[in-house]
Amino acid sequence: MEKSPLTTLCYIEKEDKYLMLHRVKKQKDVNKDKWIGIGGHFEEGESPEECLFREVKEEAALSLTSFSFRGLITFCASGWPIEYMCLYTADGFEGELIECDEGALEWVEKDRLMSLNLWEGDKIFLRLLLEDAPFFSLKLCYEGDNLTEATLNGTKMEWQEHTKEWVVP
Repeated sequence: MEKSPLTTLCYIEKEDKYLMLHRVKKQKDVNKDKWIGIGGHFEEGESPEECLFREVKEEAALSLTSFSFRGLITFCASGWPIEYMCLYTADGFEGELIECDEGALEWVEKDRLMSLNLWEGDKIFLRLLLEDAPFFSLKLCYEGDNLTEATLNGTKMEWQEHTKEWVVP
């Protein structure tokens, strides 16, 4: 069965940390060796929240009790189908973490996030989350591992070589 172009991703918060997944367990993984949040592809008939709850339960054995829909991310990459990701944060949950079969789960201090091996586009939306930006739409275009274009709320962003980050002009 073909994977849905719709996905969820959640950054679960606790004590000024996010729960991060270091994708190191699968040999064939587009996210191999990257640090990402918890999430995955929609299953047939699921709403974004149903997908979110299922993925968090499957990957971390947690049940969310408080969450916010923070943004919509459009991914385009040559050789890959378009993907639309519903981005969430959560600050309430129940349960105890389990070992994840997709990688290693770790609570990471928010001020350490940018030093991890992240996708360049993830740095943009993580920065928006950390700045508590209102709901946003972000389009990220990749050639291989290289981010070639970023558009925030309809405005093309520019790469700033001196700060090594994408900014709205």
